[in-house]
Amino acid sequence: MRLVRPKKFLGQHFLTDQGIASDIADTVDACPDIPVLEVGPGMGVMTQYLVRKPRLVKVVEIDFESVAFLRRHFPSLEDNIIEDDFLKMHLERTFDGKPFVLTGNYPYNISSQIFFKMLDYKDLIPCCTGMIQKEVAERIAARPGNKSYGILSVLIQAWYSVEYLFTVHEHVFNPPPKVKSAVIRMTRNDTNRLGCDERLFRRVVKTTFNQRRKTLRNNIRPLLADLDMQRQTTGISVPDHSAFLADELFNRRPEQLSVSDFVSLTNRLEEHYASVQPK
Repeated sequence: MRLVRPKKFLGQHFLTDQGIASDIADTVDACPDIPVLEVGPGMGVMTQYLVRKPRLVKVVEIDFESVAFLRRHFPSLEDNIIEDDFLKMHLERTFDGKPFVLTGNYPYNISSQIFFKMLDYKDLIPCCTGMIQKEVAERIAARPGNKSYGILSVLIQAWYSVEYLFTVHEHVFNPPPKVKSAVIRMTRNDTNRLGCDERLFRRVVKTTFNQRRKTLRNNIRPLLADLDMQRQTTGISVPDHSAFLADELFNRRPEQLSVSDFVSLTNRLEEHYASVQPK
């Protein structure tokens, strides 16, 4: 049997432990009765357990060798193998606009991008599970005050409840990665609206964590400068930021703020700019 050659540029590390593959596949059972989309199935080590479940399974794979392997060894999946780049897919078309579970042994080099795309389609993805680099999993699951807490933590926890399920060691992969892996599950919480401008919320979170060792007072200044420039180009006055930045909130560092704190900060920032009327 000809096996697929792992490709470094695709971040491929093929899982070889059948027990772990079965355990990861079972993580989708927390969200039953809806279809599953597996990202990067490779040679189908997880796929073989997913297709045994009483639900529709589709897989998306960018590697032509892996696609050929899947077509040979999983003939029942023929019509449900998508040869494409997941990051470029229109996910609303995958199951005709119906919700689905996202899962996979995600390529480490694009795992963060996969989860940012998940957030873009959060209303279609009530559950996301799978295996990623342990460090990234720890960041996603981290709570405020933890040194791992950051952009992914806030943006994902705003919409999902996160469970760090278990750690996976290097020796169960071909080739073995240089880092440990972890399996996580993210399940949509009850939040339908954040209660703030969600686009601005993302900008606030990303900007403040760019220089996480600094206080909010210092690391929010680039965002203020960008917002000032946008107003100036449309002829709207720029507010004086001195009183706004004098608040003791800005003595804190971004890792000390919860999701609700970031929502509050976003609203305060919007109110600050709304206080200045057009010229």
